[in-house]
Amino acid sequence: MMPSPLPASIDAAQELLARADYVADRSLATSVFLSLAMQRPLFLEGEAGVGKTEIAKVLAASLGRELIRLQCYEGLDIAQAAYEWNYSRQMIEIRLAEAAGENSREKMASDIFSERFLVKRPLLRALEGKKGAAPVLLIDELDRADEPFEAYLLEVLSDFQITIPEIGTIKAAETPVVVVTSNRTREIHDAVKRRCLYHWVDYPSAERELDIVRRKAPRAAEGLSREVVAFVQRLRSVDLFKLPGVAETIDWANALVALDKLALDPDTVNNTLGVLLKYQDDIERVAGEEAARLVAEVKSAITA
Repeated sequence: MMPSPLPASIDAAQELLARADYVADRSLATSVFLSLAMQRPLFLEGEAGVGKTEIAKVLAASLGRELIRLQCYEGLDIAQAAYEWNYSRQMIEIRLAEAAGENSREKMASDIFSERFLVKRPLLRALEGKKGAAPVLLIDELDRADEPFEAYLLEVLSDFQITIPEIGTIKAAETPVVVVTSNRTREIHDAVKRRCLYHWVDYPSAERELDIVRRKAPRAAEGLSREVVAFVQRLRSVDLFKLPGVAETIDWANALVALDKLALDPDTVNNTLGVLLKYQDDIERVAGEEAARLVAEVKSAITA
């Protein structure tokens, strides 16, 4: 696929996302446009399941760019995120050099610490994108990584370069599109946020969520889609450990379609709460009377 030109306006950015069935409000479209126009990383923070990761996927698909994803986790280090040396190949090269009578340590060191022995991980690969086709780099769930890893990212996010002591500095020929996400399980250091454009991705309004369900669960009857969205919107006002995100709304709508449902009823809601809620305490809180009450409110509101 040939790379597509970057959007020239906020409206164009919103249309770019919409073509890939991502329904973005004006504020989010503005942040995406500015990130692309200013060549600045976009830092997206919000609850799990609200569509942060999906933005990077949509941008890669819509712009015709490669998506390079760095999934963060506790203990993530430079060797897994940026680069490491292929020690086994280096040892073989040393043995071959010794067998050939090579005695110069300086020459041997320069040979084994060359780029052909370098194992490139996501960060380094993202900086080596081709001219006119720089990839989309997704640094996903940064809050799961350890704080020292954030310090390493500062050079990447500000100068789009990585310094390798044995080789030198490798700088991007063309700035990649960078999306950083966080579920806010811990605070990310200000130094990281200062290098990015920040946007909080909130739960969508009922109107926008209905539009999303229509796009992502097209087989759902219109009445069912309206009831699903109305139910989830009300459910988010209940005191739960983990509120359902848009991803759960879509999954629930598709699950109800698989059950050949055209409308909500208390029994079906009780039997499918595991699609919406991921903690047993939350399921017990909603199942039974609370589910029946919410279904009744939804029916009453829609028919009013």
